[in-house]
Order: sequence, then structure tokens, then C-alpha cells
Amino acid sequence: MTGRLAGRVVIVTGAGQGIGRGIALALATEGAGVVLAGRTVSKVEKVAAEVAERGAEALAVECDVTSRPSVDAMVDAAVERFGRIDALVNNAQDSVQRLLEETTVDDVERAWSTGTMGTFHCMQACLPHLKARGGSIVNFGSSTALRGDTTFGSYAMAKEAIRALTRVAANEWGRFGIRVNSVCPAAMSPSAEEWQKKNPERFAYVLKSIPLGRFGDAETDIGRAVVTLVGDDLSYLTGANLILEGGRILLP
Repeated sequence: MTGRLAGRVVIVTGAGQGIGRGIALALATEGAGVVLAGRTVSKVEKVAAEVAERGAEALAVECDVTSRPSVDAMVDAAVERFGRIDALVNNAQDSVQRLLEETTVDDVERAWSTGTMGTFHCMQACLPHLKARGGSIVNFGSSTALRGDTTFGSYAMAKEAIRALTRVAANEWGRFGIRVNSVCPAAMSPSAEEWQKKNPERFAYVLKSIPLGRFGDAETDIGRAVVTLVGDDLSYLTGANLILEGGRILLP
């Protein structure tokens, strides 16, 4: 631990598992206080215990990002506990994978409400607190959306909308000292492991298409990058999209 985020408070949505958990642990390792938001309290409480083991302070909060009142309550709880918010990491996302011809309106609304609208709700709710001293927002796109991978139609729609939202916010909120960037990751997570079990041949094909020869690690590959984005090392970077997928996007 270098303590380079000591004294800062970061909200992470979808923090109960996978990439969200990895980000929370990476932030904790650098001394940040972490607000862990998720729909399943038991999951975020378990991660909160892991954060505490790293010597950092954590607050586990039940939050449904599709509901603005739920998001507002989560932000209020964070401010009540820590007195400030320095960064927001919008990781929450739910979706199903189907071919476009089989994709339903419900599929699209599910991806949109949990991803795009959830990101929008959290950004708006945190804005007054981030204005106070500047800060950082990290949103999540997807390499599957950049590539147009089959069966990811509704998911890709939501993720590309999030990247557009990121650029607009970077333009509008820069005057407040707020940096807004997005990350397109490829990392192992419970959902990725489930997809691997259901689609072993396709998983092997995707793995083979990654020049670095592996999927990312949620904490060391994605979490540490987020630490850099919310810290001071990239204080002049905003409106950017960081692609963390081992080089897969380089290939057709």
C-alpha cells in the first residue's frame, strides 16, 4: 500500500462480485474509503469485510441503481458516513445474451435500466458533492460493444450509450474540476465464468483472439487502472476511453 488515495472516498456500484469487487479491493489497498453499493446486501457486506482486512474503511449499502430514490439514499448514506465523495465508479450492469432476432424489448430495457440509466442516476446524484472539490467519475463500456460481438446486442446498446454519456459529462463538468472517463475491460468474473461454462468453444475462441493470451484479473488489471484514473497521476485526462482487454480489439 502506498496510500496514494488516503483520505479519499470512492463509491463503487455493482461491488459485490467480479470487477466491482476487484476495483474495491484495489482502491482499499491504496487507502481509499470505499462505499460498496449493490442489490444483494450479503455480497457487498462480504466485500466490505475484505476491504477492512486491507486496512481501509468500507460502507456496504443496498442499492438498486435503476431506482433514483435508491441511488439518492445510497449517496446520502455515503456522505453521512464519510462526509465527502471524491470519486464514483459506475460498474453495475445486468443483461442477457441473445441473437438480435431473438432479443426482446424487455432485454433491451433490462440492459438500459441497469447500465445506462443506473450510470446516469449515480452521476447526477453525486454531482453536487463532486463539485465541492473536484473529483473523478469512471464509467464502464465494453470491448464486446466495440467489436460488435454476436449475441451482445442489448448489452452493446447500453454500453455505447454510457460511453456517449461519458463524453458529454466530460465536456459539461470539466469546469468543476471533475474528470469523466470510461473503461472497456475484459476480465474474469462470475458472469464470465458462467458464460464460459455455457459456451466453452466460443470462450476458447475469444481467449485465442487475445494477443496477451489471457483474460484480465479484476483487481490487478482492472482495479489498479481505476486507481490511476481516480488518483492524481492522470489528472489531465478526461473524456477518454481506456481499453483494457489484452489487445483483442486490435484484431478484426
